[in-house]
Amino acid sequence: MLAIAGGKGGSGKTTTTLGLARSIDAPTLAVDADSDLPNLHRLAGVPRDPPTGTYGHPDPDARGTETRILPARFDEPDGVGERLRRLHDAEDADDTPSVLVDCPAGAGPDATVPLRIADGVLVVSTPCIAALRDAAKTAAMARAVGTPLIGVVLTRARLAPTGVDDLLGCPVLETIPRAADGNAATPLSDPSVRRAYDNLADALRERPKS
Repeated sequence: MLAIAGGKGGSGKTTTTLGLARSIDAPTLAVDADSDLPNLHRLAGVPRDPPTGTYGHPDPDARGTETRILPARFDEPDGVGERLRRLHDAEDADDTPSVLVDCPAGAGPDATVPLRIADGVLVVSTPCIAALRDAAKTAAMARAVGTPLIGVVLTRARLAPTGVDDLLGCPVLETIPRAADGNAATPLSDPSVRRAYDNLADALRERPKS
């Protein structure tokens, strides 16, 4: 289970969750853990209502391999943590999809829960100074709960500013360009953005196992 996290809303966490899910060459489940501001379902073009069963709605724009989308829920009596723990336990079994979690923004308890449950954290930020400072707080939260930092993804960027890896304490794995048409609502329709997420999936696959 990989948590896709960042300090600020609008940093590109949801786009990265979906873009990476579509680029991974294996069955993948993208989970929205943000019940206050859910938008993974909207970006993916699937119903807001949770589906029957565990593994979500089929992604209508999946490329080659199966991607499924699990929207956030407002009516979870045990909270999102219990749902993520069940998915994490199921992921350890055979024939279940890899799980990517679109985390809430900020540094509150809701943002901490997925970090604590996940096996690794991918930090997402835009390259501006304020966003990077907030991303550094997210990285510190992951360290505080003992979850490894996998790397950084910089969105709306062509190049990584000097010192980002030192600031966040993990490598920049990929930079994701702005959509060429300037349409922030549907960045994954841009071929250059999709290629960048393909590169990110390759970088994750090729990482040395710890």
